Amino acid sequence: MNESFYAGKSINPVSQGAAPHSTFNILASHSLLDPCSSGAGTVLSVPKDEPECSSNISSMVKEGHGSGNEDHKSFNQFDVVQDYSDHHYAKTSPGKTTKDWAKTIQNEWKLLQRDLPESIYVRVYEDRIDLIRAAIVGPAGTPYHDGLFFFDVCFPPEYPRCPPKVHFHSSGLRLNPNLYESGKVCLSLLNTWLGSGSEKWGKSNSTMLQVLVSIQGLVLNDKPYFNEPVIFSSKEKHSLGYNQTAFVLTCKLMLYLLHKPPKHFETLIVCHFHERERAILEACRAYASGMVVGSSVMDGRTYLRNKCFAGFKKSLDAQTELLAKELSANRLHALQLKREVDAADKTMSTS
Repeated sequence: MNESFYAGKSINPVSQGAAPHSTFNILASHSLLDPCSSGAGTVLSVPKDEPECSSNISSMVKEGHGSGNEDHKSFNQFDVVQDYSDHHYAKTSPGKTTKDWAKTIQNEWKLLQRDLPESIYVRVYEDRIDLIRAAIVGPAGTPYHDGLFFFDVCFPPEYPRCPPKVHFHSSGLRLNPNLYESGKVCLSLLNTWLGSGSEKWGKSNSTMLQVLVSIQGLVLNDKPYFNEPVIFSSKEKHSLGYNQTAFVLTCKLMLYLLHKPPKHFETLIVCHFHERERAILEACRAYASGMVVGSSVMDGRTYLRNKCFAGFKKSLDAQTELLAKELSANRLHALQLKREVDAADKTMSTS
C-alpha cells in the first residue's frame, strides 16, 4: 500500500491487501483510494416510493437463506430485515425505478449471499431494496484489527450506470484518510476520486461485493498514512504515529458501538466483542508497553520511547480503562443471550 496512491498509481483489489478469507474472484481490476475533501450532502425528507419488484427479490432471498431471524450462535452473513429507520439514506426516496434496476439489485443480493468473505456481514431491506447495511471486521495486522466498521449503502435509480452511494458510520471520528468524519468514503471505484478506465466504476463489471472487499483490503490497510494525498514525509516513524492514532480512534469507535449498536447488528456486536474481548485488551496493554500497533507478539517490534509515545500511551490507557468496563458489561449481555437461546432450545425440544 505504501507505494500506492499519492504518486498516481492504481491499486488492484485482487492482488494487494485482499480481505481475509476472501477466496473468490473479483472481476473489476483497479481502484484508486482517495482522501478527498469532506462534504456530505443534505438529505431531504421525502415520501417513500416503493420500488418495483421488491417483493419478488425479498422472496427470492428468503427462500434461499431463511426468514431473517438472527441467532447469536450463528449470525447470518447475509439476511433480509425490515426496519430501516436508522439507515442514513432512509429518508432518501428511491425515485422512479425499473424492472432492470430491480433485476440488477437481485443479482447483487445473490452475489453477496454467495461470496461474502466471512469477515463481512450484510443486511438488506425487504421494503427498501435500494438500501444495504454492511459491517466489516478490521483486518488483522492493521491498526483496525478487531474493530467493526459500518457502512450504509444506497442504490440510486441510475444504478448500475453509476456507483452506489456509501456512507461510513464514523461517530465523528477521522480514523483513516479515506473515511471522513462526515461519513464520506473516498474511493475511485465509487467515483469519489479521480481515476480512469478500470480504476473507476464500470456498469458491466463493478459490483457491491467489490466495493466492500476494496474498503476492507485497501482502505483499512496496515499503513493508512500513505493513503494521504500529500505525503510530507515518507519516514516510517510518521506512519507508525498515524497507526497509533488510528488504533486509539478504533477503540473509541468500539465504545460507541457498544453503547449504540446499529439496528439488526446488536447480536453481532455483543458476540463479536465478547469473543474478541481478551485479544483487544491484551493488544491495548501490549501497545501501551511499546509494541508497534498492528504487530504480533512474535515480531517483538517496539516504539522509540519519546514524547510522542508518551502522549499515545496516555490516550490509550484512558481508552483501555473505559473499554475494560464496557467489555465486562458486554460479557454479561452475551451470557444472557446464551441463556435465552438455551432456554428456547430446551422449550422446543420438549414441545
